Amino acid sequence: MNTEFDLNKRPLVVIWETTQSCDLACYHCRASAQPKRHPLELTTEEGEKLIDEMTELKPPIFIFTGGDPLKRPDIYHLVRYAAERGLHPAMTPSATPLLTRESIAQLKKAGLARLAVSLDGSVPELHDVFRGVPGSYARTLEAIHWANEAKLPIQVNTSVTTRNIADLENMANLLKNFKIVLWSVFFLIPTGRGQMGDLPSGEEFEAAFAKLYRFAGEFPFKIKTTEAQHYRRFILQQRRRAGDVKMIKPAIDGMEQGGPGLLPINDGKGFVFVSHIGEVYPSGFLPISGGSLRRRSLTEIYQDSELFRSLRDTKNLKGKCGECEFREICGGSRARAYAMTGDLFAEEPCCVYQPASRRSQI
Repeated sequence: MNTEFDLNKRPLVVIWETTQSCDLACYHCRASAQPKRHPLELTTEEGEKLIDEMTELKPPIFIFTGGDPLKRPDIYHLVRYAAERGLHPAMTPSATPLLTRESIAQLKKAGLARLAVSLDGSVPELHDVFRGVPGSYARTLEAIHWANEAKLPIQVNTSVTTRNIADLENMANLLKNFKIVLWSVFFLIPTGRGQMGDLPSGEEFEAAFAKLYRFAGEFPFKIKTTEAQHYRRFILQQRRRAGDVKMIKPAIDGMEQGGPGLLPINDGKGFVFVSHIGEVYPSGFLPISGGSLRRRSLTEIYQDSELFRSLRDTKNLKGKCGECEFREICGGSRARAYAMTGDLFAEEPCCVYQPASRRSQI
């Protein structure tokens, strides 16, 4: 990213939920995925049209997700179609019998640029409970090895809830034994099958941030967060304490500094999610559609829909998020605010930080 990348014109990340069909039963699943495919899924031809649109938008990151993308028989064709048009497609398959050494090699041959697998615990007992299927942990580790064999870059996604937040240290120590390029740590949004009781507190978020920040300096892979926009605030605070002043103001102004974690992305701001039936959402965790691909183009919805435009305007933020000096780089999770309050622009419910304006009143 650079100063010429206009988040009002182009998303940095486009995720296509190719299907909601999946053979796992993850208790925190955003999509409440089911074994059978939906009859109104985007067809192969509609998928090709979506990819053609993305060729014009040129998002740096394009991800096939689900459900389980491998449940679509045309998925290898779609990966090849995207790669041939200059995109760098990634994929997040489920750890089921469909994910094999052969399927990974076939995805690599089709042009897949990165594979991402989910690992939610450092031991089988923890991970397999998350995923609802015994053996998922072992298959996930096999997939990492198979991707390494195929020379396909691989990242690990971890969903953090109250059930496994104490396991982060063990997870980091496990992952250092594997050849991965990125550890993406997702903090729960209570939507779909995700339950409010599994959501960590603001204090638990801060403790997890401290660990992730330390891990980033200790381990060879990069670390980023999803739906924890206030981790960027935490990073800037640590840099300030370390006296690294030159890294602070440019980041607050919205420029990328220092790699993953400080891009000013938020739901609908640099991020767009296309559902299995072609509805366009600010994220997969914010269930308000900006429009349908069957009626409007992706570019039109992202650039001009009232929903997306309002989400990119930080003047709409309420509560302490609206007053916060970090609002341009953070802005709080709009998905979590909506899930917990019903208000898109409410303050981030899991942030303990008090803006300077409020501290001065105490």
